[in-house]
Amino acid sequence: MRELRVEDALMYLDQVKMEFGDRPQIYNEFLDIMKTFKSQEIDTPGVIRRVAALFHGNKRLVLGFNTFLPEGFRIELPLDGSPFPVYREPGRAGVIQIPLPGNPNFPSAGGGGGRMGDMKPAAMPPSGGGGPPSAGQQQPPRPGMPPASSAP
Repeated sequence: MRELRVEDALMYLDQVKMEFGDRPQIYNEFLDIMKTFKSQEIDTPGVIRRVAALFHGNKRLVLGFNTFLPEGFRIELPLDGSPFPVYREPGRAGVIQIPLPGNPNFPSAGGGGGRMGDMKPAAMPPSGGGGPPSAGQQQPPRPGMPPASSAP
């Protein structure tokens, strides 16, 4: 595991605080996510999904979160110019999509719903609409939670 430099972590926290100075609830939500990650209540893919949802639309902060990721994990923006980040995981080929509202690869992630800034992203229902998924529709995993089994 690569060593987290205290200076880098503090600089990133300052960037988050500056960016959301007028919305301290977002900064506090980020701190809560980090506490949950540190206590191992969520795994690395879970923290990536939650932070990407919280900072969706802010490329600098989403990519800057790489500072906190263990060796082998990396958040990237696709080369096709898509605003939806992906991540790499050690031992897994290719990239993994992050289900975010508006992402056409995850229509149930809120593709046509409200704006991200209107909701608390980490608490948003996985379907983006709040209701149960229709029959046969697979629901993306809730941030920080393992995917639901397909067994009834």
